[in-house]
Amino acid sequence: MAGIYIHIPFCKQACHYCDFHFSTSLKKKDELLQALVTELQLRKDEFKNIQVETIYFGGGTPSLLNKDELKVLIDAVYENYEVSDNPEITLEANPDDLMAAKDASTTVFQDYKRIGINRLSIGIQSFFESDLKLMNRAHNSAEAKIAMEEATQYFDNISVDLIYGIPGSTTEQWQENIETTLAFNIPHISSYALTVEPKTALASFIKKGIIDNVDDALAEQQFHILVDTLTQHGFVHYELSNFGKPNYFSRNNSAYWQGKPYLGIGPSAHSFNGKERGWNVRNNSKYINALTEKNLPIEIEKLSKTDQYNEYIMTGLRTIWGVSLEKIEQDFGLRFKELLLKESEKHIRNQLLYIKDNTLRVTKKGLFLSDGIASDLFLLN
Repeated sequence: MAGIYIHIPFCKQACHYCDFHFSTSLKKKDELLQALVTELQLRKDEFKNIQVETIYFGGGTPSLLNKDELKVLIDAVYENYEVSDNPEITLEANPDDLMAAKDASTTVFQDYKRIGINRLSIGIQSFFESDLKLMNRAHNSAEAKIAMEEATQYFDNISVDLIYGIPGSTTEQWQENIETTLAFNIPHISSYALTVEPKTALASFIKKGIIDNVDDALAEQQFHILVDTLTQHGFVHYELSNFGKPNYFSRNNSAYWQGKPYLGIGPSAHSFNGKERGWNVRNNSKYINALTEKNLPIEIEKLSKTDQYNEYIMTGLRTIWGVSLEKIEQDFGLRFKELLLKESEKHIRNQLLYIKDNTLRVTKKGLFLSDGIASDLFLLN
């Protein structure tokens, strides 16, 4: 299977913590949509004889597009690629966009379903006004709850994004955020620690003392509250930041973490085919200009054997599927397997890693540290 990710680089306003590529100006929206279609057309041979099983609209804020604009992009995928009979088509959406057009004859949810979208990923982040203001989110708590109430009337497959480790947020508030989300009976939650990325407004505010710095100990405590609570409610913690009820794991996310190929369409979007990684230019005008001339504004990096090994270690340790020692030996050779076992010894002694069924996995104690553990196991070229 393969997936297509389509990056929509527009937002109403800039969240203070975000370092993704986006613009708050929609002046070039029409030109960019045409460029996205052109890129889909130009890259169709990359998925020759490969079936597309997931289409994912990310950003940015894809829910800023109307149904007709989204349909143009979905149609372009179907016209240029072999799509499976039952693809997962996900739209990232903000609560305030889902509240629009109350007087319309159809709801935005009905419009989404009519054009083929069958999964929503709703960016709630928090149900507390203080958190939303700190992050400069475009919606408020009331809008978040109304959007959830309405979304669940039309969609079964819904994911909610939550952020933990927010300065000033208590463990009690975090528990309430989780319980509020669970009350909507949704089958998937993605949750991330608030990170301070360079050159963001959040980093500037912390440096100036306007906002307290992120407390790593609090973030780790809230992470374990999240894991324990969701596990008790029947969620499977299938990837470091993703929790799903059985049969509701994100097919898009799962494919990514299992190393399956995907095309990244749009400015700043990344692609991967197992042996190469590519990334598009991170500039809307340059992206549009290149595609207008039928040129692909993409840089390609050929992955060495060591790069491919490190990629598998990083993605494998984040998931319930772990790192198969048999696969390591088959794909990379006995030397790589022996090195991995040797480098893993100290983490096994510290109860951060364990081996079962010839697979290396992270323990519950090591979960929060999995990215650091993985990087410690990387080999140098």
